[in-house]
Amino acid sequence: MATVTYKAASRIYPGSDKPAVNKLDLEIADGEFLVLVGPSGCGKSTSLRMLAGLEDVDEGAILIDDRDVSNLPPKARDIAMVFQNYALYPHMTVYENMAFALKLRKTPKAEIDARVKEAAELLQLEDYLKRKPKALSGGQRQRVAMGRAIVRQPQVFLMDEPLSNLDAKLRVQTRSQIASLQKRLGVTTVYVTHDQVEAMTMGHRVAVMLDGLLQQVDTPRALYETPKNVFVAGFMGSPAMNIKTVPLTDTGAKFGDTLIPLTREQVAAAGEGGQKSVTVGVRPEHCTIADTGIAVEVELVEELGSDAYVYGFAELGNGNGAERFVVRAQGGEIPRLGEIVHIKPQVGKEHIFHAESGERIAV
Repeated sequence: MATVTYKAASRIYPGSDKPAVNKLDLEIADGEFLVLVGPSGCGKSTSLRMLAGLEDVDEGAILIDDRDVSNLPPKARDIAMVFQNYALYPHMTVYENMAFALKLRKTPKAEIDARVKEAAELLQLEDYLKRKPKALSGGQRQRVAMGRAIVRQPQVFLMDEPLSNLDAKLRVQTRSQIASLQKRLGVTTVYVTHDQVEAMTMGHRVAVMLDGLLQQVDTPRALYETPKNVFVAGFMGSPAMNIKTVPLTDTGAKFGDTLIPLTREQVAAAGEGGQKSVTVGVRPEHCTIADTGIAVEVELVEELGSDAYVYGFAELGNGNGAERFVVRAQGGEIPRLGEIVHIKPQVGKEHIFHAESGERIAV
């Protein structure tokens, strides 16, 4: 097992002035499952490939167990990587694919056989060892790719969007298998995804990136409850948080005719720099449909059985015209299309941010 440390690690691609990864500082504990998440182009896959030795570290350093591996070739880093496209050898059987890296190391045949069969049992692949990849489903191929990594018994597992080629049902099933498998093996794992639901359900901690910069790293619960800035608040959670910039008064945030009260300290912090506006975030699940509140004209209703997500537009009095709002409604109060409903944020559940910097203002 091993720790992983990024020390102000940067990657600048030739011909670009802007780093793909900019001074990344991140410590990953021994046995931790850390998820790197963010939109396309945020630097998460580049960060993983820098750790794998597939991308150069132009500035700073990367350490595995306090050993600087920044300039070591991939084979000298004792890592195993699972790719998005599985990267299996089509002419080899499942057994041969899983055993290949060990054969290159000249591992004794008996040990190879024992490791492959142990991994196959862990991944429920015993009945498929003689098949070739073309005779397997997508989920089975992904398990073979996992098995190939497991038999190597590396210090660190690296996974680059390994579930993106699977259908929705299989993704849910496979992500729970990966999480439970990692817990059983106890191997330090760095997992890259653009899917924030995947990140929230799998990681011990989640590192959120944007434009090559680390925005926040914390437990899934902490990211959900106390996002550091507007980007993290809007990225984590599904459907996304309602984030609106509205007029700031001496007593709160003014949503049209509705006032969300703020403390004196929050008003003072929001008004720093002469700001007359404040950014407020409210999650759909923390809104209720009431007799009074923010008036929203219903545009779309997503029925989910026990409840529904209601989408609509509201005039917030901020000069931006009608803005979209989402609220989760219970089964007995689902409105009709075109209806005007009133939404009230639950007291104490709102998130307050500075309108210019986007940084969180403490409650």
